[in-house]
Amino acid sequence: MKGIHLNRGVVAAAVLWASCAPVQAHPVPFSYVDLRIQPNAIELTVVAHIFDIAHDLNIQPPEKLFDPAMLDSHADSIARLLRGRLYVATDGTPLTDGSWSRPTAVPDRQSVRLQARYSLPRTLGRVDVETVMFPYDPQHRTFLNFYERGAVTAQAILDKNRTRFEYFAGTSQGVWAVLRKFVPAGVHHILIGPDHLLFLVGLLLMGGTIRQLLLVVTAFTIAHSITLSLAALRMVIPPPTAIEPAIALSVIYVGADNLLVSAGGRDTRAWIAFAFGLIHGFGFANVLRDMELPSRALGWTLFGFNIGVEIGQLFVVVIVASGIVWIRSRSEVAGRRLAFAGSIIVILAGTFWFVQRVFFSGGTT
Repeated sequence: MKGIHLNRGVVAAAVLWASCAPVQAHPVPFSYVDLRIQPNAIELTVVAHIFDIAHDLNIQPPEKLFDPAMLDSHADSIARLLRGRLYVATDGTPLTDGSWSRPTAVPDRQSVRLQARYSLPRTLGRVDVETVMFPYDPQHRTFLNFYERGAVTAQAILDKNRTRFEYFAGTSQGVWAVLRKFVPAGVHHILIGPDHLLFLVGLLLMGGTIRQLLLVVTAFTIAHSITLSLAALRMVIPPPTAIEPAIALSVIYVGADNLLVSAGGRDTRAWIAFAFGLIHGFGFANVLRDMELPSRALGWTLFGFNIGVEIGQLFVVVIVASGIVWIRSRSEVAGRRLAFAGSIIVILAGTFWFVQRVFFSGGTT
């Protein structure tokens, strides 16, 4: 509660300062961009403070922009200034042929407003917005609002540290745009994640029937899908400092278990895959959260990313399992030696990652 009270105090102080400070002190380093998504068009509204516009156009004092004659004489310059610093694209195609209104004064907000309309040849799926509206001021922020069917559907704040925002429309085209982004992201992550791959390879080293291997892979899939969803939905969020070493331990464990099984122990790989798959799911979720999940398409995002992970996983399983089966069909002894040597490598790699993640910064997710 203390943090909440502190945040409210900061906001109240900022509002009071903004309302009382003179224009020359740059009381409101903010601009506002509203995008209203229509079936065949985007309507754009930009509201910028007169202080910022006057600074970049060398107009002093800024209040001159409230004079209709002065504002009209600088209308083209203002439009070029704001239009040139605002990049909007739909499904990867920049919007360039829009009709912009003349700027109008908004005295009660100490601002100037411009509006634009861009016709679209088809229903859009994704909108990309990028801006650094007033680069001279490192504190400047642009408040971004998206509307569909008259309601606010997404909001973001862009500044010098975050200049781009990606929005997925609430249409079937928007769903496909989500899948086009997150399915390849899932494939990419599993294929470049050496700890996840080595855990999976370790589970396959001992070979087995198709039914056994399917059971192992299915257990791993179900488990990591559960925790991936829980973490992405922010229902359970364990710290990465605990998850990353635990993933390394899972790699060590699967290698050690292979050695026990080869010595006559019981094959419990399906249970191992499920238990440690829960941990690996949290690792997948850490990556997914870093991608700025679209809240209104979260279900499709999780589905797409998970499908991508499964595609990448299936690719690895088919190649590794086929190779092991081929070797064992040629020589059972060679198959056992491969399993033993591979398990030792798995243990050593897991140990390296564990030491790295516990005692040093960095790590692989």
